[in-house]
Amino acid sequence: MTKRVFNFNPGPSTLPLNVLKKLQKDLLSFENTGMSIMEISHRSPEYDKVHNEAINLTKEIMGLDDTYKVLFVGGGASTQFAYIPMNFLSGPKVGAYVDTGTWSTKAIKEASILGENVHIAASSKDDGFTYIPTDLNYPRDAAYLHITTNNTIKGTQFHRLPATGDVPLIADMSSDILSHQIDFSQFSMIYAGAQKNLGPAGVTMIVLKENMLDKITEGLPTMIDYRTHVTKNSLFNTAPTLPIYIVKLVLEWIKEQGGLAAVEATNRAKKDVVYSMLDANSDYFTTPVKKDSRSWMNVVFRLPSEELEQKLVAEAKSAGFIGLKGHRSVGGIRVSLYNAMTLEGAKKVTDFIMNFRKNN
Repeated sequence: MTKRVFNFNPGPSTLPLNVLKKLQKDLLSFENTGMSIMEISHRSPEYDKVHNEAINLTKEIMGLDDTYKVLFVGGGASTQFAYIPMNFLSGPKVGAYVDTGTWSTKAIKEASILGENVHIAASSKDDGFTYIPTDLNYPRDAAYLHITTNNTIKGTQFHRLPATGDVPLIADMSSDILSHQIDFSQFSMIYAGAQKNLGPAGVTMIVLKENMLDKITEGLPTMIDYRTHVTKNSLFNTAPTLPIYIVKLVLEWIKEQGGLAAVEATNRAKKDVVYSMLDANSDYFTTPVKKDSRSWMNVVFRLPSEELEQKLVAEAKSAGFIGLKGHRSVGGIRVSLYNAMTLEGAKKVTDFIMNFRKNN
């Protein structure tokens, strides 16, 4: 088998090796059907089993009951930036947003394009989105409060979630979903692109509390209305069957690890390895994010010069550490530590970065 590299890409990201091996086996003949998992009908009993297992595993791992509906849709998480206000904002009510940069900023933009009532509950723009704001201000009759739990570009993450009372809490969890233990029942809606912690690009998971269906605006186009996908179990149109199948395999892998408690313990160890190295060498590495807002998933930092950063990225690639270049909008270095990245990988990339520091 071709040697695997340590893949630190921010998305699509690394997948568990056992999942890839199972997928490889099923590519030619799935469940003795004589057809690839990519070829079987989304209406077949074989796929129906896959689909429902993915739904049930999601609720099991999240600890949710049947008052929550799990949907699989196309269009990426960014499509939900528009679908959410289209479904839930009508009349005088406002949609409240916490602006922590990039993705939440784009969600706010989409709601504003639609001419909907948008209220900024808090923002960390004043300091370059280097922290998660905690002082929130929004109407207590808001249609929802929207947060982005992790920012892949800025390297920030919510570590304490707002208590919203009767205001539905909606979260874009695209880059930290199922990475640690959390009370998922405090959310009225969760959505996430699969390509960080859940599987490959091509499918978005939505977890929707049933009572949100009563709040949906009437007269929406069929595919935009969440009730369409709930009623048809995400099979109104041809579902992205291969990505959903891989999501199911990843959910099984999470369960096999010992669930979210075990996953959290590994993720905590990984981020501690990297941040401890950065803090111990603060004369060389600059970490812009406030310590209490640091992301466990995306560790961002700068070197003394852009030339050194480019050199590190190039030498890392040659050494088998892929995807360390920071986002083009901010530069620097980014170490993405999604669920499938191993503790071994985190330790080895940290050793590599320390050796680079000694030599440069």
